[in-house]
Amino acid sequence: MVTIISYQSRINADEKEFFTLNLQGDVELLKSMKTGKFYATAKKASITCTFDEKTCKSLIGKTLDGDIVKVESEAYDFIIPANGETITLKHKYEYKPLVGQEDAVFN
Repeated sequence: MVTIISYQSRINADEKEFFTLNLQGDVELLKSMKTGKFYATAKKASITCTFDEKTCKSLIGKTLDGDIVKVESEAYDFIIPANGETITLKHKYEYKPLVGQEDAVFN
């Protein structure tokens, strides 16, 4: 299950506004390679939608069946917000509905 945690307004190539829904997966515990201590985290992804802002706002807190999965991508630079360090990543996270499920269902 993933939860809709927020939404964002974006502008497409035709300069028209559209919205994306920001999703967050379940809490995961990972072990730090540097300190050896565990920390809690959650994968995040966004998906485009056809909803207006009012509808997007009303969907915050709703859940979707499926997971957020790590997929390989073209290399890109990412700035770590906590310390400003720039790293190169070769992956991104995407929403994946349950296997065999053509349409995600809101709960």
